[in-house]
Amino acid sequence: MRRRVLAATFSALAVAVVMLGIPLAVAAAQIMRDDALQNLDTRATVAARSLDVRYQSGESISEENVASFVSTTPGAPEYISVVLPDGSILTAGEKPSHAYAEGYTTESGITVNAYLSQWDVFWQAARIVGLVLASGIVAIVAGAAMAIWQANRLSAPLVYLAGAAEQLGSGQVRPRLERTGIEEIDLVADELARSSDRMAARLATERQFAADASHQLRTPLTALSMRLEEISALTDQDDVREEAERSLEQVERLVGVVDELLGRSRRALGSGTELVQLDEVFDQQREEWGQPFAQAGRRLIIAPTGSTVFATPGGLAQVLATLIENSLKHGGGTTRVAARDSGQNHAVVIEVTDEGAGVPEELAPRIFEREVTSGRGTGLGLALARDLVTADGGRLELAQRVPATFAIFLQGVPKMVGIDEIVPHAREDRRRRRR
Repeated sequence: MRRRVLAATFSALAVAVVMLGIPLAVAAAQIMRDDALQNLDTRATVAARSLDVRYQSGESISEENVASFVSTTPGAPEYISVVLPDGSILTAGEKPSHAYAEGYTTESGITVNAYLSQWDVFWQAARIVGLVLASGIVAIVAGAAMAIWQANRLSAPLVYLAGAAEQLGSGQVRPRLERTGIEEIDLVADELARSSDRMAARLATERQFAADASHQLRTPLTALSMRLEEISALTDQDDVREEAERSLEQVERLVGVVDELLGRSRRALGSGTELVQLDEVFDQQREEWGQPFAQAGRRLIIAPTGSTVFATPGGLAQVLATLIENSLKHGGGTTRVAARDSGQNHAVVIEVTDEGAGVPEELAPRIFEREVTSGRGTGLGLALARDLVTADGGRLELAQRVPATFAIFLQGVPKMVGIDEIVPHAREDRRRRRR
């Protein structure tokens, strides 16, 4: 929307300048020309009448008298030719190669022709046209500044609203929504707040159900485990003891399944997505992994970035740590971590790549599946990392097999306005985390 507002404003300004500026410049140039010709005619008339008075009084007319009417003042004649009644011609000044001419003949028969350079008139008109163009440029700059301010005023609340919706969709059911003063946006924010309240009530019910289910399932399972352990300890029959131990293993496995399901439910109910400055997370990873890479004789390069994304700070740090650790264990050469913008939806891609042999071809399609490993790991790290990124509304992909390049796609924030303008409480949140 911001680009559309700017494009519409710039188009309107361009049309206004073209429709008004060009005709105004042409009219100004024509007025300057007409005024110069009228002034030249007036000066020729004044010179002719003055010489006529002198002639009628019996005084002689010399070239010095004629030269008094020639001047270098803008608009004054540069060359004058006087034809006296006896046919003699007197001149003064230097005749231009391209000139406007105006003449006047008195009753005594004195003819005066005044000449003005066309270039002088042209440059005077050009100065007026330049002034009109400069005014148009000033109008465009002022309009552009106003358009940018207005576009930011309209788009910043929408970006903030999108961030609140992202937080709501990621499980943070109490996004802070502030009034913007724009009626339509405030209506959407109010509806989003009401939806947040309804979702909070539902999630509270689900959390209570999860807690109740955990308690109700754990109690009988614990009692069953204790009973099986008692049977195994008291019986003298080997087959009964063996069956009791097998049953106990099944119960423990069932307890693990319940814990896993409840853990997933809790993670899905609220992931704590917020605005995260990537430089803070990158600095943390640089301090944590710089020494291990140096001890291994390898380099870790984490490029600085000014990007900000919607994510869970702890979850994103864990995902990056997993990818960097995998690169240290399974990769080779220099490991690079960098963030860049992707597409027109303000997405941010964090890429972790190295110079090793890459991911085996048979392992690449299933690398994010649980318990899938090359033999030097548990096969859970990448699966958990993908779940954490998915919980934040992003995705984790193997962008390139050789050399191995993993890409984390997250929702970013446009750089058109400051973070503190989009989310006014972001600065306080960052200060609170630092403390």
